[in-house]
Amino acid sequence: MGTPGYENGFAVTLQPGRLAEPLKRHKPTIYFVNSMSDLFHEQVPFDYVTRVFNTIRASPQHEFQILTKRAERMARYFATRDVPKNAWLGVSIENKKHGVPRIAPLMQIRAAIRFLSVEPLIDDPGILPLRGINWVIVGGESGNGARRLHIDWARSVRDQCLANRVPFFFKQWGAWGPDGVRRSKKANGRLLDGRTWGDFPQSIDRLRKGPRNVD
Repeated sequence: MGTPGYENGFAVTLQPGRLAEPLKRHKPTIYFVNSMSDLFHEQVPFDYVTRVFNTIRASPQHEFQILTKRAERMARYFATRDVPKNAWLGVSIENKKHGVPRIAPLMQIRAAIRFLSVEPLIDDPGILPLRGINWVIVGGESGNGARRLHIDWARSVRDQCLANRVPFFFKQWGAWGPDGVRRSKKANGRLLDGRTWGDFPQSIDRLRKGPRNVD
């Protein structure tokens, strides 16, 4: 893609030279780990996953978000390992058929923060089992072949979060606005029913208070 580190395109490529980068940054930061891939992809060996989590443990000043579609493999990894307190574990929920079943393996893992990335939401997810979930993100799809996020789906997830006191973050409409009109992502914005929804888990507050010890 013309960016250093992506010479192999979307082929799974390990980047051990980057593992120490968070250690060099002292200002508390939220890192989205593997934003362009999946740490629990079958081609990423568990010993390398362990190296990633060793970096997380050694960087207590930061918070690290790990999102996967391989929920069962993530649960298998943590069946015999502890989760660092500054690691947020999440699963992608794009629809009811493929996404919602990932929640059960996530709930098998004892983590300080469990979250759902309901993005891009391309179908009605139905009733979500939110007990034990600490954060939910919702967003629409962008790009040439983007599918529409229907406003009733977004409202349903929001209302379930409110009923269960789960922090709700509405990220964007994407290529299709709430009225079903295709526009630029920027033009559609991120308002849902006239307001911005930008809640985070309470642990985000500690970034303003300095580092802590991480088990």
